[in-house]
Amino acid sequence: MIPRLTQSPQVSPETGRYIIALNESGFTGDTTTRYGERLTLATDNSIYQLLPQAIVFPRSVADVILIMRIASGDEFRSVQFTPRGGGTGTNGQSLNSGVVIDLSRYMNRILEINPEQGWVRVEAGVIKDQLNAYLKPYGYFFAPELSTSNRATLGGMINTDASGQGSLVYGKTSNHVLGLRSVLINGELLDTQPVPVSVARAYAQEDSVTGQLYRTTLDSCETNRQLILDNFPKLNRFLTGYDLRHVFSDDLQTFDLTRILTGSEGTLAVIAEAKLNITPLPVVRRLVNVKYDAFDSALRNAPFMVAAQALSVETVDSKVLNLAREDIIWHSVSELVTDVADKIMLGLNIVEFCGDDQALIDGQVTALCARLDGLMANNEAGVIGYQVCQDLTGIERIYAMRKKAVGLLGNSKGAAKPIPFAEDTCVPPEHLADYITEFRALLDSHHLEYGMFGHVDAGVLHVRPALDMCSPEQEVLMKQISDEIVGLTAKYGGLLWGEHGRGFRAQYGGAFFGDTLYRELRRIKGAFDPENRLNPGKICTPSDSDAPLVQVDAVKRGTYDRTIPINVRNAFAGAINCNGNGLCFNFDVKSPMCPSMKITQSRFHSPKGRAALVREWLRLLAEQGTDPALLAESVPQSRVSLRGLIGKTRHTWRASRGEYDFSHEVKESMSGCLACKACSTQCPIKIDVPEFRARFLALYHGRYLRPLRDHLVANVESGAPLMAKAPRVFNFFLKQAWVQTLSEKTVGMTDLPLLSAPSLKQQLAGSKATSVTLEALESMSESERQAGRYIFIVQDPFTSYFDAKVVADFAALTEKLGFHPVLLPFSPNGKAQHIKGFLARFARTAARTADFLNRVARLGCPMVGVDPALVLCYRDEYKTVLSPEKQLFRVMLVHEWLTEYADQLPEIAASTDNRPWYLFSHCTESTALPDSVNSWQAIFSRFGASLKPVSVGCCGMAGTYGHEMPNLERSKGIYQLSWAQPYQTLVSERCLTTGYSCRSQVKRMEGKVMLHPLQALLTLVP
Repeated sequence: MIPRLTQSPQVSPETGRYIIALNESGFTGDTTTRYGERLTLATDNSIYQLLPQAIVFPRSVADVILIMRIASGDEFRSVQFTPRGGGTGTNGQSLNSGVVIDLSRYMNRILEINPEQGWVRVEAGVIKDQLNAYLKPYGYFFAPELSTSNRATLGGMINTDASGQGSLVYGKTSNHVLGLRSVLINGELLDTQPVPVSVARAYAQEDSVTGQLYRTTLDSCETNRQLILDNFPKLNRFLTGYDLRHVFSDDLQTFDLTRILTGSEGTLAVIAEAKLNITPLPVVRRLVNVKYDAFDSALRNAPFMVAAQALSVETVDSKVLNLAREDIIWHSVSELVTDVADKIMLGLNIVEFCGDDQALIDGQVTALCARLDGLMANNEAGVIGYQVCQDLTGIERIYAMRKKAVGLLGNSKGAAKPIPFAEDTCVPPEHLADYITEFRALLDSHHLEYGMFGHVDAGVLHVRPALDMCSPEQEVLMKQISDEIVGLTAKYGGLLWGEHGRGFRAQYGGAFFGDTLYRELRRIKGAFDPENRLNPGKICTPSDSDAPLVQVDAVKRGTYDRTIPINVRNAFAGAINCNGNGLCFNFDVKSPMCPSMKITQSRFHSPKGRAALVREWLRLLAEQGTDPALLAESVPQSRVSLRGLIGKTRHTWRASRGEYDFSHEVKESMSGCLACKACSTQCPIKIDVPEFRARFLALYHGRYLRPLRDHLVANVESGAPLMAKAPRVFNFFLKQAWVQTLSEKTVGMTDLPLLSAPSLKQQLAGSKATSVTLEALESMSESERQAGRYIFIVQDPFTSYFDAKVVADFAALTEKLGFHPVLLPFSPNGKAQHIKGFLARFARTAARTADFLNRVARLGCPMVGVDPALVLCYRDEYKTVLSPEKQLFRVMLVHEWLTEYADQLPEIAASTDNRPWYLFSHCTESTALPDSVNSWQAIFSRFGASLKPVSVGCCGMAGTYGHEMPNLERSKGIYQLSWAQPYQTLVSERCLTTGYSCRSQVKRMEGKVMLHPLQALLTLVP
């Protein structure tokens, strides 16, 4: 039986008292010291792990001021703070062991816009893509680009002075900050913006904290002006930490304290609001994707592209390209980056031109292509081909692939993963190829694999050596390589941190700045944060402090993971391999990725958070000497013993009385998962939460009682066929208010669906679908079966028994198309058992159904199911419990069958009703089968009708999730996020979806019946 995991690092008494005082002082945000929630913020997109003492989520600037004012009390002087945004930093910038101030949950409002003057005012938690979606109707965008733009906050971008593609033209984040509203460690508000030097000198005369800041910074930057100009690299990426170079304007007429704060990584103040300049959207955009025979060729040819007056030149190597080919992202770009006949593409330059003059841009593209043709004709520069992309949709798809490169590298096979630690070096672009040659030689000397991509126009390349951080020897090697790269980068006149900030690389600061300037950085730190309480250990320490800086060889995720046995790590690879890239934090409600994260705004309910919790759960089990595999074998699932029941009852009662078990926190997070499986395809690492969730639940309920609703859900496939024998009788009771109330209060289920009446059997009575038996078909010859054009309809429990008209209509459609439908006997699918963690029962169900479907498959006729979630279960969950030889059958979805048998379908005349149909995608289907929407569109076109896809996320029902009382409000909230508005705007009778769950949710929320696409097709066939 699973042990009780009681180890939970305690919060220090000072921090505990501080959180109490904060809550009692009128703080309107959230606070937490729960172990599980702290764990979810103990990592970012780096290799490091550092557990915070507490997390606070302010709702306003006033809350941030209160956080700092309470902290200024003498009794709380030991409490330290670190601001945090999206947690996308690759170097641990937002990690610390004090109190994390998370500004992403609530402080994400766009406060004001002035299109005439070209600026916008935002809170620090606004996400970059969120801002650009808001600005687009005004004809503007926020220009600094980065690969994590759909989850990176503007506060985080400001704190790391982020930039990326297009920086030669658009610059860095600091180039676009017009002013900041920040809160100092003593709770004072600090507003900064460019001011005349005379005004800055007047501020410096004031006897106040602000006056001291101006005095210190003015003196430091004036006294050392020439040294600053001489020592700071002449690079587009001038990231320094505290930007002494740009505090004064070049003409020395203005002074801007903001430039000290941009790139300061939260070490000087908490940035709460920002005024940003915005850039008009370019009218014309063009991409030229240039293909090379070697990555070195792409690097050395990049200056040629820059000279062609391109906006940007992005480089991707073969490793990243090959990983992209294996990812869901490739289907969207495969036609834009085609292979070259008889050539192997080992490098790619993505060259963009943009502007407002179409003739000029087209001329630049034409000139570049002509020069590329010349290079190819002469077999020069390694150019083997190119493609021009002129439409915005295609351009955005290419950049989506490029943005996913970071995560894709994390999906490399084997224990060694490409990791960030010296991944954003920046050297003068003219030296980049030679620099990278030496860089690669260094890595090759250690026999390491690595991936490369980056912004060669700015001299920045992301290099990620593959190392296993669970190996102590490779952890030491990582530090050695890091030191070597510091020397190499200095040799070429570059910076170690050209784009992603310093973070845990702060120890190298002195080497890059020299003693004098580094001393000035410490002096400025001391003026802002004299007691070293804001993100201590990063950038530098105050002048009079002997506190240490964080180190490159600090504690990492791998430090903890290595205590988990290798066989357990392999068994739970989905959780272990999470590299923290945070794509599951995607803000876009139209994205299917993790609806539970979107509705809760809590990392605790995200795939990354769930992976972190499971990793810690496994570590604690390992500490107790418990192997989950052996534990699973001891958990009875086929029968209930009195002794086991008594034990579970006792443990459950103790839990209800407050007995701590870390497993309860893991269970809470897992229970919030909708099991939609979007993470298993959308995440670059393919983190399959429902898979390890099911395994956890199986073990958890080896110790604790299951709620009654779990048993009801797991038995739905055995109960539904029995109830369907008398649907009207059961429906009579299900409609009674007292039955619904009883269900809600005793079982925990609500809005129970009614059985189909008449039943499927009754609806198909006398039709072709029931006119022949499976046994009769088996007695036929293969030629007879082929001549009969038989198609087997595979039933699922939800559609067949609760939405039977869909199955009946599919049978009718196949008949109209000239096929002979055969309704197969119902055989349980088992997905509901898997979702609830009844894994032993699921394995038995899958084995029985697989035997049955293999028997049918031998007849050589197509098998088709109508519900995506259930059909895809045969391809996914069945693989986890069945050997390949047990999975010889293939069950298609309707659109797959119609596409595969398109040449056997009759010609359909165009519909006289030219109104379009609208397809609301089922999230599991659209993520697992990304071409499904295009397939449905092609099918409707063949049937003489128009189908338009509607961009939506999850509907919130997700099988039985939305029927469970604890999930009810979240389920309805998820629906409101993305489905409600388009459905209520469009003609409901023309709205379609393939998922039974989706149709159930629409019926509950809108009181209307939504059709399956096949039902619309049925109306189009004469």
